[in-house]
Amino acid sequence: MMKGGFEVVHATLDMIQPYHEPIWEFPTTTTVISSIPRQSTVENRCINFDGNELSEWVEQITKQHIDDLSAAAETETGLQAETSMVCEDSFAPSMLGHFRPRKTVRSFLDGSCDDEELQWRNNELEDNQANNGFENGGNGRGLSSLSDDHGLSLITLLLECAVAISVDNLGEAHRMLLELTQMASPYASSCAERVVAYFSKAMSSRVINSWLGICSPLVNYGNVHCAFQAFNNVSPFIKFAHFTSNQAILEAFQRRKMVHIIDLDIMQGLQWPALFHILATRNEGPPTIRMTGMGSSMELVVETGKQLSNFAKRLGLSFEFHPIAKKFGEIDIAMVQVRREETLAIHWLQHSLYDATGPDWKTLRLFEQLAPRVITLVEQDLSHGGSFLDRFVGSLHYYSTMFDSLGAYLPVDDSSRQRIELYLLYREINNTLAIGGPARSGEDKFKSWRSELARNCFVQVPMSSNSMAQAQLILNMFPPAHGYSLVQGDGTLKLGWKDTSLFTASAWTSHASR
Repeated sequence: MMKGGFEVVHATLDMIQPYHEPIWEFPTTTTVISSIPRQSTVENRCINFDGNELSEWVEQITKQHIDDLSAAAETETGLQAETSMVCEDSFAPSMLGHFRPRKTVRSFLDGSCDDEELQWRNNELEDNQANNGFENGGNGRGLSSLSDDHGLSLITLLLECAVAISVDNLGEAHRMLLELTQMASPYASSCAERVVAYFSKAMSSRVINSWLGICSPLVNYGNVHCAFQAFNNVSPFIKFAHFTSNQAILEAFQRRKMVHIIDLDIMQGLQWPALFHILATRNEGPPTIRMTGMGSSMELVVETGKQLSNFAKRLGLSFEFHPIAKKFGEIDIAMVQVRREETLAIHWLQHSLYDATGPDWKTLRLFEQLAPRVITLVEQDLSHGGSFLDRFVGSLHYYSTMFDSLGAYLPVDDSSRQRIELYLLYREINNTLAIGGPARSGEDKFKSWRSELARNCFVQVPMSSNSMAQAQLILNMFPPAHGYSLVQGDGTLKLGWKDTSLFTASAWTSHASR
């Protein structure tokens, strides 16, 4: 697994460009540097599929449905509490009267799905396509592959269920979840049905956890890392994070002889061989490299360190690796072992794969104490704070777009797609809805890390033209029909699908950096 991942990265070593501009000298001011023109948009290389995309439906239906609920709350009389009115009287069971429950996917609902089940029921998939008249070649592009009534009913019932959960009407939510889990399959031809199936499972966990108390599921990190590598192979998002960040780190390390990289979630370390190769061949000679890799499994972090050490040795680099198996929000500065003469870089590709990472304010305090020369931050354009209903609406739109981007060109029964949806996207959905929130995890989450860094002794470093070139080269690896889009503005780079931004890359430095 590791070897294959390193070969993929090594094949794109020439993408990182050498340093050209001395952009790492900063004024002693708290003003955010923003020399890049605002919203300079790279041409959106998209095509318009026939019919609406799921993400567009979600945005429209969510707004309409919440407006309808608000109108119903204002006009309904005879109830003493507004919460009761929203929970019980605004439901529309007649909308679902003509649907008949389909076969329940038992193994999916009880969480017992394993690798073998990713290959299950090809015959059922074919039957579903035949019975429902799908004509999209099995790719399933959002709600366009369902009848409008069916897609509308699925999303509407899911929204009503979320409203019930938000006001603790768990009995009614449970009733609707039983319907949803029989109507939607995670292996359907339609992206809409797959999204509803995974959201229903996450919300079922939320209801069960509310009855039984906080529950943190056991995690097979091997499956998570395998799915992460598959995601890296089939979409540009991970490569975008890796190569734009590597470029910013390379520029910050110019003329530095001793460097230290802290990766807050190193996983398999797929991005670092490319950077090592460039550092090994720079004109002023290679630096001495130390790396601190963090992760949830000591075994996996240590294995990643061995692979990186072997790669660095083949390049003739002086390299030292320090593993830490702890949540980065709970790490003390003494664990990092920073040396005075080192130039420090912190890399953080944010995601929601872990049920808890520690309070964000502790992570920010660690950044302030470390005072790095550069922080490369790649954020999901998704808020992890706020109420359950706020997180639900934001997550539904965000992950509908993610499912759309995979379903636009991967076959419905593609094993990589199923693995990514189950072990990555569903896990993030579950952590956001079932586990997330300060009332459940005890963790206060920032709505925007970029805003917090700007308010706390950090200065934004505009992503350079070379970083933009990296991102554009990555996009060129995917046909225009795949629909990915790139936007440069406010010193950041944003990668999305169609008109929805999904990941934002930015770079920061500390006033106290060396």
